[in-house]
Amino acid sequence: MKIAQIAPLFESVPPRGYGGTERIVSYLTEELVGRGHDITLFASGDSSTRGKLVPCCDEALRLNTRVRDALPYQIIQLEKVRQQIDQFDVLHFHTDLIHFPLIRSLSDRSVTTLHGRLDLADLAPFYYEFRDIPLVSISKAQRWPLPDVTWAGNVPHGLPRHLLPFQPFAGGDYLAFLGRVSPEKRPDRAIEIAVRAGMKLKIAAKIDCADQAYWEQTIWPLIEGNPNVEFVGEINERQKASFLGNARALLFPIDWPEPFGLVMIEAMACGTPVVAFRCGSVPEVIEDGVSGLIVSSVDEAAEAVRHVDKLNRLLVRRAFEHRFTAEAMARAYLEIYRGLPDAQTGALAINPTNRLFSEAESNIFLLERRDHERRGTRLDEDLPACESQIPLTRSRRKLPRSRSDTGSAGRSGRAVG
Repeated sequence: MKIAQIAPLFESVPPRGYGGTERIVSYLTEELVGRGHDITLFASGDSSTRGKLVPCCDEALRLNTRVRDALPYQIIQLEKVRQQIDQFDVLHFHTDLIHFPLIRSLSDRSVTTLHGRLDLADLAPFYYEFRDIPLVSISKAQRWPLPDVTWAGNVPHGLPRHLLPFQPFAGGDYLAFLGRVSPEKRPDRAIEIAVRAGMKLKIAAKIDCADQAYWEQTIWPLIEGNPNVEFVGEINERQKASFLGNARALLFPIDWPEPFGLVMIEAMACGTPVVAFRCGSVPEVIEDGVSGLIVSSVDEAAEAVRHVDKLNRLLVRRAFEHRFTAEAMARAYLEIYRGLPDAQTGALAINPTNRLFSEAESNIFLLERRDHERRGTRLDEDLPACESQIPLTRSRRKLPRSRSDTGSAGRSGRAVG
């Protein structure tokens, strides 16, 4: 299949430091390339891929001090996509909202993964207007504010299986916090939990301009006042394995409807259990008592970290391998691509040069099936929970026609990490 992956421009793909959405786009792109698909990545010019890169700006916008407004570069990206739009069997957008008017007539061969929160009041009228656009959620919890849109599937994030090595023992006597310094991520809770438990805490996090006041007024004074709390700063992918793998536990004390929480499965890949607050996607990602402990208060969290060493780190790693690999994520997305109407009735079905299954992917599938047969498991057990992939025809959607659909001619035929 010829697939376009359209990434946000704020970070490179993959990002140098923090950047959950761009990292997932990279993992998905490289896995699809490895399966023999023809992938074109629309991203910042400092991105890298084994596929074809179409640079839409010179470098990631967040790190470019000359950039004052992201919108012109986002429009340039959409124009580059438009110029090549007929070359692709499937267009997969990760760019939030801005592309929706462009793809309305292309909904039969496009899909948009929503990477951010959806409970903000201004989003409801937007998604209702574009309710015929196929969407993919990254957790079931993410969906609840928007029940009446066209959900094409639910695909949890996945990491390359060997990206983060398993650590059978915690090499350091500390708790870890990894992410953003922001009010919804609650690093202040992490500090309080560590203090109550009498344990050292290391914070590896980026500080956005929007959160600078929160850092200066709330978090930095707490760090200064607690000698057992160390601020590491923003770390890269190479540093992450050691930081997470040597921790006794990852603290995930969020206070918002987390759409997924990539850091949870990064810790699980290292064998590091997660102590997480029961918000958003947490109950879908963490198997309580196996890959971590789910809590509802700081008191519960402080008690949980005292007992987290009782969890088997090998079982934590296996929980990651069972559900959250890049292979499983790519298979789930390929199911969604093939479920799009044009994949069943359009060019993909009749053009022999656009095969739904590449030769490389068929070979990978056979190898995976043999590996599962040796382990006594089924191949589909590694697939993330995915919604029905029945083709997204209008009768299947059962949605009222939008204003752009009226008339005898019918149809004219984007993230928080």
